[in-house]
Amino acid sequence: MKILHLDTNHKLLINQLDDLGFINDEDYTSSKQEIEAKIHNYDGFIIRSRFKIDKHFLDKATNLKFIGRVGAGLENIDCEYATSKKIALIAAPEGNRNAVGEHSLAMLLSLFNKLNKADKEVRNGKWLREENRGLELDGKTVGLIGYGNMGKSFAKKLHGFDVKVLCYDIKPNVGDENCTQVSLKELQEKCDVLSLHTPETELTINMINSAFINSFKESFWLINTARGTSVVTKDLVAALKSDKILGAGLDVLEYEKSSFENLFSDNSLPKAFEFLIQSENVILSPHVAGWTLESKEKLAQTIVDKIKAKFC
Repeated sequence: MKILHLDTNHKLLINQLDDLGFINDEDYTSSKQEIEAKIHNYDGFIIRSRFKIDKHFLDKATNLKFIGRVGAGLENIDCEYATSKKIALIAAPEGNRNAVGEHSLAMLLSLFNKLNKADKEVRNGKWLREENRGLELDGKTVGLIGYGNMGKSFAKKLHGFDVKVLCYDIKPNVGDENCTQVSLKELQEKCDVLSLHTPETELTINMINSAFINSFKESFWLINTARGTSVVTKDLVAALKSDKILGAGLDVLEYEKSSFENLFSDNSLPKAFEFLIQSENVILSPHVAGWTLESKEKLAQTIVDKIKAKFC
């Protein structure tokens, strides 16, 4: 079987597939159209988020047996059409779930303890102790929307704190010893912190909007290490201004390109984003929650293991 690699990944991915007898070709620079012209030569390809895999691309891939995505989600692939063509879809949410759980916790603790603000002030010669008095996580209720690999990882990290963890998920009976599954209404009534762990779907795009935010009984903190399209930024800013949202940790933004590699196509910044980068109660990172040295290796190993189990 021949495999085309469209994004660079950990070297073990190709090395181990070589050892299993697969023929591996690499093309990290050709245009999508150029890839389409030769994709019929391959039984599988492996991608991160370089470009969208649509119907036209899949129709060109006449011999395709599988697509491997070195990441958690498959939203850059027309999954329904691929499945109709009996193409196996292989993702690796197990590979970076620990990294996402740790990053979510890091963002939350940084917000509660005003670490970014305090660090900048001390570097500028300011020693403001009372102004940087923080909050403790103990005694709070953390609500998770989405309780799959990422949500479970974050809940496990929170297990060492004296907190109550609730989750809402469209799937029934997903709660466990680390988290109690509740209705969305109950979650909105009880949580002090809301953390998103959902894929990009029709249900989650623009999910966090003004109506949703105002459905919460009390003001809350927001953490988003999932997908930027889930949060309407201008509505988030309005909630930050009114203190309905007390602070936000955002690893993802709605302005990201679908490849996740770039933010803006030009130099103009939306007003809502300008507010975020000036806010002392907002922490931003460039879609790196699952982007650790360890997860790079684990993601690649997960893809190899799944290909081996299915085709060897």
